[in-house]
Amino acid sequence: MTDFVPVNEPLLNGNEKKYLCECIDTGWISSEGPFVKTFEEKMSTTVGRKHGIAVANGTAALEVAVQALGIGEGDEVIMPTFTIISCAMAVTKLGAVPVLVDSDLYTWNMNVDEIEKKITSKTKAIMIVHLYGLPVEADKILALADKYGLKVIEDAAEMHGQTYKGKPCGSFGDISIFSFYPNKHITTGEGGMIVTDDEELAERCRMLRNLCFRKDIRYVHDEISDNYRFTNLQAAVGLAQLERLDEFVERKRAMGKFYTERLQDIEGLVFPIERTDYAENIYWVYGLVLDRNIQADNQMIQKLLAREGIGSRTFFWCMHEQPVYQKMDLFSKESYPNAEYLARKGFYIPSGLALTKEQMDRVVCAVKKVMMEIQRGS
Repeated sequence: MTDFVPVNEPLLNGNEKKYLCECIDTGWISSEGPFVKTFEEKMSTTVGRKHGIAVANGTAALEVAVQALGIGEGDEVIMPTFTIISCAMAVTKLGAVPVLVDSDLYTWNMNVDEIEKKITSKTKAIMIVHLYGLPVEADKILALADKYGLKVIEDAAEMHGQTYKGKPCGSFGDISIFSFYPNKHITTGEGGMIVTDDEELAERCRMLRNLCFRKDIRYVHDEISDNYRFTNLQAAVGLAQLERLDEFVERKRAMGKFYTERLQDIEGLVFPIERTDYAENIYWVYGLVLDRNIQADNQMIQKLLAREGIGSRTFFWCMHEQPVYQKMDLFSKESYPNAEYLARKGFYIPSGLALTKEQMDRVVCAVKKVMMEIQRGS
């Protein structure tokens, strides 16, 4: 068999090596290095925010952001059920309660029209989570937050370079976060960023990422936090990546167009939409969803594609179906049919920035072969 095509491979052929060598040559490899501040400033400026706080990963960014807003025991935070568990964990770790919303099958994001009926006297915030390449209808959520006096946390982990009505994702609400995992448009290996316009909130986030050291006496602590620091080495890579963000977005959109054109004649697949009236897809990954009448699920697709030497990943699993939360007696008897469908039938194919035309051709052939096999079985 020819080489396996991974589901993601980052593109690291810019100034990454040059900046990393500078870190090594100067000895600045810790969180105290100068690249950290530069990356924070350039990232926050790119998304139209005043402050950037770099942290160890996207999960850490969510945890710090939620804690910084003062959310705690018994508070409710409205969020999609169809998302990565980091969103819910950032809430439940503080003793707060996620209140879940079903998905919109058109964009795969949360159905914003279902949010208002979930608001109670305990609701403290709404968490926007943009998924797979298209943003949530932020205006509707911001209007609700204003109406009911709620905080808004924006999870823009997958949205580097995306806009909503021409405004950068990462610029909405009280506080926003990004992830720099290797499958993101900008990567630092691991890493995350919190961005906000609120100076007091930014300062609190800086304290929370660094064990809550007191300013007057370093090794004295009034609160419990964690070490979420971000290294100069990571920032060096991130800065080199950020320099090419526009190029990366263009490359991803070209990849999405290629896949859609080459796969659109295959029956039994639902394709990502290219654009809405408020945004053009940036294809964080290229996702596909099996028709309801197809007997196979995404687990089977993943195995069959692996047999052909093609990597793939299933979509996120719903929060209300997570065993850990069922053990905690959360979301008892709750059902969100659209999200459940996406979680069982959705998957994405190789779409990393380093993917070549030849590899994409192989992916297309494999998907066609696998779908024909499944159709015969159905």
